[in-house]
Amino acid sequence: MRIILTPDKGLRVEKTRLNGVPSLILRPADREPAKIGLIWIHGGGFITGMKEMVYMSRAADLVKQYGVTVYAPGYRLAWRKPYPAAVEDCYRVLEYMSKKGEPVMVGGESAGGGLCAAVCMMARDRGVHIAYQFPLYPMLSNLDTESSRDNHGRIWNTRRNHLGWRLYLRGDAKKETVSPYASPSRQTDYSGLPPCYTFVGEGEPFYAETLQYVENLHRAGVPAEVDVYPTDLHAFDMLYPEEAVSRQAISAFEQHFQKAMDIQ
Repeated sequence: MRIILTPDKGLRVEKTRLNGVPSLILRPADREPAKIGLIWIHGGGFITGMKEMVYMSRAADLVKQYGVTVYAPGYRLAWRKPYPAAVEDCYRVLEYMSKKGEPVMVGGESAGGGLCAAVCMMARDRGVHIAYQFPLYPMLSNLDTESSRDNHGRIWNTRRNHLGWRLYLRGDAKKETVSPYASPSRQTDYSGLPPCYTFVGEGEPFYAETLQYVENLHRAGVPAEVDVYPTDLHAFDMLYPEEAVSRQAISAFEQHFQKAMDIQ
């Protein structure tokens, strides 16, 4: 397992605060950055994780390969402040980026993928344009789904999922009426959201909600694609990037990212 929480030589990193949110800004070390920004939101089930996880995420490779500038927000975790602290922190970083006048994309993994979807919904409703979204194996539903119920997958499972939602939403963890900014699966209007690409493992808890999210986007006329891989290991691409299934997922992700850049 390769876990890297420090930047490599291909990255130029700035530690800063963006609209009051502690953040990392990653730029390529060997060229002028492309005029496109990507917010990348770390995972951890709303209860753990840190902005430095961006170094082991898909986003770090995008900086080196495509020259994009990545903004990684250090949003407040649920044990410190419950919803809406995390999504509002991420949105404040989006507000900072939107003032630069460059195309903005948003992505993230796991809980960060859920926050990605929520930020896209919030941005649409507040009139801020997002060019593309990459919510990888996203944590979208506070209610059990066919795949998150009685799931014993590796890294993330039903027990941990319930804990994450319980701390994030406190007394509303099992309510169907929570805001889609809190639980994006509660959204009823998917029109006007950004085009989407994602991938997920077929045996992990977020399989069903990921596929449902893509289907809901399709029904609303939003371009969206999902790839499914034969694994029950959550975040497999980050934890074992050299495995064949991870290499396949990483290659497909980068191809979709290139297409998203080409249309900007």
